[in-house]
Amino acid sequence: MKTTLQDKTFEEKRALAPFLKKLFRYSLRYKQWLVPFVVATVAVAIVEALMPLVWLHFIDHLITPEVLAYKEASAAGMPYATNGWAFVGYGAVYLALTAILVWGVFVFIKYAGSIQEHILYDMRKDMFNKLQHLSFSYYDKAAMGWLISRITSDTDRVAELISWGLLSLIWGLIMILGCFVAMFIYSWQLGLIVFATIPLLLVFSIKVRMLVLKYSRKARKINSEMTANYNEHVNGIEVNKISVQEERASQGFYKMSKRMKRVSFRAAFYSATYTPLVVMVGSIAAALVIYAGGSYTMAGATGITLGTLAAFFGYARMIFEPILDISRFYALAQNSLSAGERIFSLIEEEIEIKDAAGTSAYHTIKGEVQFDEVDFHYLKDHPILENFNLTIKAGESVALVGPTGEGKSTIASLMCRFYEPVGGSVKIDGIDYRKKTLHSFRNQLGVILQTPHLFSGTVIDNIRYGHQEASEERIKMVLKQIGAEELCERLQEEVGEEGGNLSIGEKQLISFARVIVKDPRILVMDEATSSVDVLVEARIQKGIDRLMQGRTSLIIAHRLSTIKNCDRILVIQKGKVVEEGSHDALMALRGFYYQLYTRQSRNVA
Repeated sequence: MKTTLQDKTFEEKRALAPFLKKLFRYSLRYKQWLVPFVVATVAVAIVEALMPLVWLHFIDHLITPEVLAYKEASAAGMPYATNGWAFVGYGAVYLALTAILVWGVFVFIKYAGSIQEHILYDMRKDMFNKLQHLSFSYYDKAAMGWLISRITSDTDRVAELISWGLLSLIWGLIMILGCFVAMFIYSWQLGLIVFATIPLLLVFSIKVRMLVLKYSRKARKINSEMTANYNEHVNGIEVNKISVQEERASQGFYKMSKRMKRVSFRAAFYSATYTPLVVMVGSIAAALVIYAGGSYTMAGATGITLGTLAAFFGYARMIFEPILDISRFYALAQNSLSAGERIFSLIEEEIEIKDAAGTSAYHTIKGEVQFDEVDFHYLKDHPILENFNLTIKAGESVALVGPTGEGKSTIASLMCRFYEPVGGSVKIDGIDYRKKTLHSFRNQLGVILQTPHLFSGTVIDNIRYGHQEASEERIKMVLKQIGAEELCERLQEEVGEEGGNLSIGEKQLISFARVIVKDPRILVMDEATSSVDVLVEARIQKGIDRLMQGRTSLIIAHRLSTIKNCDRILVIQKGKVVEEGSHDALMALRGFYYQLYTRQSRNVA
């Protein structure tokens, strides 16, 4: 299956900025952790930027004077006593700075983890909530694997960026600023030597950055396709075995994996290029500082002391460590950008079917349904319904029959407000259902689908899914009504993943009970008995007839024997009602319905 959805892509030159802005909003939800995290990171960066200056003063104001004094004393033949308290003072300074470093590292490690996990939670919650409220039209275009990868691997990648990536960015920027300020204060000449190497690094970085982005996007796209392909062929393993297509499926996945390997390797290669690039430029800067600074020191010019040279050698090596961290942040950001594009394209997806501002709720509805000049299409050039009119009285049972693909399920979906008309209106009790809240309408609607779906849990959990307050007595009564008495003694039985511990017939009976237990005013059954055998269908048919009494019912069925007792039967062809009447009236008409019914009767016989 191939998704037709398109992720939002930030195509402008500064593609990272809008993505980081959106992501940073999530971290602002946790200011109680973000503030100490930033403070601790800044403190660590400042302390590390000060370390070479402490070393500078230690050499110039303690070691050098002590050595000179000792040399003079020795030349004069006099004893010399070392100033021990001065060494203790510098040791205390180092210990104090080290203590700050330990505190800062502990704080930012603690809060980085908290921020990451809570942002993960928020993103997954927002995406799952959006998935629950998106219209059916969204799922018509989305592959399951595409959606799964959004909420799993993509969120992990993005959350890491806003925690440990943000740490690298803040620490790196403060370190670079602190180092350059110190270098230009103490020797602008040596500072310029180090600074001159930065543009070289930026030119290569920008190029590599764009290559990483390019191949990261490709890798994430192929990863989604692989997940969808994997999900599709695992679920369809029976079809693959029956049709002897195991090798074909494996070859298809192999080709996809090979594409993934190729683009992932290139993304990883260009990401890894940052480290040797920065190390190379840093080594060049350090060598230039030693050469130039050593020459200045030996010449006694420009006021460059031994301590200054030692400090600048440290800065020349230190300055490229934060640059390396920032480059890693960019590499991580570029990898995360493609994942972020997918996440935010989902979170910001427009919900097509939603309550308009100021809509009121339905109270208890009677159940009259009216299609008034309804137009509808899935694709603009392929209309399904045009000027369609239909009125179903409250409490009336109506069946739709006809060839596949002629509009029966579309009528049912419009009635359930899974889709909305593109022209005309659908009215419930004379009111356009778009003027009422979706929840108040669906709460009084029961839908039984062709393929039953059960959630992990017990039988009773699944029956109560749409009506949590239902008592066990009420549930047993409903099961007896639909001819599923044997399930009354199995309410605490685990159904397994997707009902794997039950037969198809048992799953459909549970889905029947789940709908009926909430006592809906409108009941829709779309091929509801087609997945059960004839014996099970016969058992529940009488129950269905009883359940339809007193509520509006719309039934789509291919087995015409199940709809003989409906008040009206409509034959739908090309989105039009071509025949209408009771079973007996349509049989007397000897038209399409008569032919279809007699053909099925002969086949059964």
